[in-house]
Amino acid sequence: MTHLNRRQLITAAGAGALALPLGVTAARAAAPAAGPAAGPAAAPGGAPAAYASYPSRPVTTGAESEAANGWKSLTGQKVGIITNPTGILTNLRTIVDEMHEAGTVDIVGVFGPEHGFRGTAQAGGSEGTHTDPRTGLTVYDAYGANAAKMEQLFRTAGVETVVFDIQDAGARFYTYIWTMYMAMRAAVATGSRFVVLDRPNPTGGTARGPMMTTAYTSGVGAKEIVQAHGMTVGELARFFDAEFLPADAGGRVSELSVVEVEGWRRDMPYDATGLPWVTPSPNMPTPDTALVYPGTGMFEGTNLSEGRGTTRPFELVGAPYVDYRWAEKLAAREIPGVGFREAYFTPTFSKHLNKVCGGVQVHITDPTTFDPMRVGVEMLVAAKSTYADFAWRVDNDPRPYWIDKLSGSTRLRDQITAGASADDVVGAWSAELAEFDRRRQQYLIYRGPAA
Repeated sequence: MTHLNRRQLITAAGAGALALPLGVTAARAAAPAAGPAAGPAAAPGGAPAAYASYPSRPVTTGAESEAANGWKSLTGQKVGIITNPTGILTNLRTIVDEMHEAGTVDIVGVFGPEHGFRGTAQAGGSEGTHTDPRTGLTVYDAYGANAAKMEQLFRTAGVETVVFDIQDAGARFYTYIWTMYMAMRAAVATGSRFVVLDRPNPTGGTARGPMMTTAYTSGVGAKEIVQAHGMTVGELARFFDAEFLPADAGGRVSELSVVEVEGWRRDMPYDATGLPWVTPSPNMPTPDTALVYPGTGMFEGTNLSEGRGTTRPFELVGAPYVDYRWAEKLAAREIPGVGFREAYFTPTFSKHLNKVCGGVQVHITDPTTFDPMRVGVEMLVAAKSTYADFAWRVDNDPRPYWIDKLSGSTRLRDQITAGASADDVVGAWSAELAEFDRRRQQYLIYRGPAA
């Protein structure tokens, strides 16, 4: 377990220096698990060949380690748990049910994020505050709660220790990390301890994409991080605690603990972890969905369907006005790690309900070379240049374009509208990405070729 407090902040030794995070020994950093830094060759049939090059021992989540220790670090405290259906053990039971039945943890409240604690709500919804019928525990509605609301909920429940255990999807506009951030701010106000039961980032450990700007922060990007942050929630908690909380909350968490994932490497595809995949939200059915999401999620900011209402959301993208030309143009780009299949689908809800849409299905051919941000930009550029009906989605906000809140500024929209190439769009964020990557290094816990 990594224990952090104000006195234990590790600072970089100099510009560009890589400090070892707390709990990572010099030997561990110098000798990461064996495996190639570059992508593996393809196996027969097109599947990545080198999953065998990753460590054969199973990946163990923070929750599993804590359960194996009898939840000892949580006993004798009034515990509030922020979790959802992904907060499970290898026996596929939730940590809340396990702790409750064990009787060793005093759970004073469960806090449900977007989609709810038991996962019954669709995008943009929650389960409300209620009594959980299985455990009898009070479940508080934490979706969209700001720091003041979260503080009120913690005080109402009498929380002394906050536990966060949710499988993130690795994209800035996935809301669970902002629920965690608001909870951390509330923990500062209430003097609560904060414990993260860590899980792998399904997009890997490489940071990608543009930086959020302060003018475009919102519930889908509350602070200035890049679009695909390449960090686990435990690493993000360390980053938030040092980089944002002092200014936003007037101080840092009194005690921040990260129960680490064992056996995970930054270049490891989720399918190589051996962990079960539980949908973090109704439209995130597979690890491949999570891998494409930081890029194709940007289509939420357009008039194309991002595949909601199909069995392959964010992998199927299209609109009634799209034809075969989009797939052909994308295939001709020969983008590493991905193929594009001409596809037709009819969404059963959300955009273009019950209308036949032409478009593409994004097929990941090599997750070790696949770059979701590059793919998303290539798709946007090709769609805008091919179809006169392409349009950016407008909402009721003084900042009217949803894509600006997803990408962090007006720049991406302005460039693509003006006819910029994908190379120009991706190149525009290189400096800010490099600066973010430099800043985040001292908070990283896990190493490997992609660190």
